[in-house]
Amino acid sequence: MTTWTAPEAQRVDEPTTGDERAMLQGWLDWHRQTLLSKCAGLTAEQLKVASAEPSNLTLLGLVRHMTEVERSWFRQRAAAQDVPDLYSSPDNPDGDFDDVAQADAEADLAAFRAELELADAAAAGLSLDSEFTGRRSQISVRWVYLHMIEEYARHNGHADLIRERIDGATGD
Repeated sequence: MTTWTAPEAQRVDEPTTGDERAMLQGWLDWHRQTLLSKCAGLTAEQLKVASAEPSNLTLLGLVRHMTEVERSWFRQRAAAQDVPDLYSSPDNPDGDFDDVAQADAEADLAAFRAELELADAAAAGLSLDSEFTGRRSQISVRWVYLHMIEEYARHNGHADLIRERIDGATGD
């Protein structure tokens, strides 16, 4: 019986020149693949190992969270697509982080990869200057890209620490 492990990531160096859209997309893609690289080669059970008590933060929880965040910002908000949340609900707004014990890691990583394609397709039809109404103000698609890069940067730091706890692997 073969044990499933998370596939290798295909990280491409971020661009150092180019127009604004290409730079934003390149950095976002680099951070997306960085998260996947922190999961690469781990089993489903390893992806569910929590960082340190009392936290329930796991690599799989981070992947599920970023799947929701991609969907929320690019598809639900910026592109105004009527698509449901995947893991959270009014009864459990933190289902992406909380409900990993019985989660299917292989399916969740596939959902993440699929959501990246759907988010990119939704954003491709929008100008960086396109705006939508947020909770407190108007928000531009440009802001969404910057926020997503920041969100990944923060969570990739968490992922570094969790991965090191699991098997000692470190890296950028």
